[in-house]
Amino acid sequence: MQKLANRVADIAPFQVMAVMERAKRYQGLGEDVIHLEVGEPDFVAPEAVNRAGEAAIAAGKTGYTSAAGLPELRQAISRFYQQRYGVEVAAERILVTPGASGALLLLSSLMVNSGQEVLMPDPCYPCNRNFLAQVGAKARMVPCRTEDNFEIPLANLNDHWDDNTAGMWLASPANPTGSVLSQAYVAQAWEAVSQRGGHLLVDEIYQGLVFDGEDFTALSASDDIFVINSFSKYFAMTGWRLGWIVVPEWAIEGATKLAQNLFISAPAVSQYAAIRAFEDDVLAECEGRRATLAKRRETLIAGLNKLGLPIASEPQGAFYVYVDVSGVTDNAMAWCLGLLDEYYVALTPGADFGARDAHKYVRFAYTCDCERLEVALDRIAQFIARP
Repeated sequence: MQKLANRVADIAPFQVMAVMERAKRYQGLGEDVIHLEVGEPDFVAPEAVNRAGEAAIAAGKTGYTSAAGLPELRQAISRFYQQRYGVEVAAERILVTPGASGALLLLSSLMVNSGQEVLMPDPCYPCNRNFLAQVGAKARMVPCRTEDNFEIPLANLNDHWDDNTAGMWLASPANPTGSVLSQAYVAQAWEAVSQRGGHLLVDEIYQGLVFDGEDFTALSASDDIFVINSFSKYFAMTGWRLGWIVVPEWAIEGATKLAQNLFISAPAVSQYAAIRAFEDDVLAECEGRRATLAKRRETLIAGLNKLGLPIASEPQGAFYVYVDVSGVTDNAMAWCLGLLDEYYVALTPGADFGARDAHKYVRFAYTCDCERLEVALDRIAQFIARP
């Protein structure tokens, strides 16, 4: 009898999938479900980007590109770093990938050996540990505290780092907490990691969606930090499946060789469309959307405070709020399912993001307009108050 590879059994399914499947079933029955579980706002790609993609198709620009991406797009990304963040990043160091997921798979293959570990904050984006599993490595989850803004404590890094540690992966703004790291913290993290001979990755896929704190790039701290980014969040191009990774100069050859073998190239039409994303009118539109998200954030935070549901840490960016529901339940997953069954509001349970106190937390995604958020908050109030 044929069997699946052993690594498949090591990958845990997302608990939120049970929420999503049930939510879709209710929608199919005609119920008014409010989706606050999915990390995708109700925006679509800017129309100018869509037209650029259509023009690429009409011009027959649908073949392979180089594995590292279109030179014009890599140059546009390079200019973006210089103009917005004042950081010089050579276009040759930028590799365009099939989504940020492609960048994470590339980095796992590039920098982590089988049997090694990578430090990650608990909680964090769950797929990261599964990318490591594909190369025979694993994540070592470092329990983080709300009072530390869910940052890995660098002062006692030796408690978690050993000879088998390959590096550390961080995110700013972070999923699920919305926390934003400071430039000082990133610089200290790089110093701590580099002194131990490891690599540092900073996931910046929510870059630009910062409401409080510093909007910067970790590349300002060192050219040897690996950074990934995506067109999915700030540019709202989720289905175009396009991201990028910035690698140190010494890693360009190895990264390019892996890209050639792992995915040949990112989608050509998406790349031609993405070039248009860096022009002033599109950036202005994206900034307008950021302002819209800021208003939604204020609405949700005010409503949660009114409900007496504590926010785990100040949500400074992205479009998430991580909420402590331990005052109303001792099982966040059961609470999420109950809320969906009775009041048709879908949330993500904390167990998808880590282990430490995960039963206490749920993630809210403010991915619908303020009016819908108000309706959701009202339904949650009724759910909490029911006998």
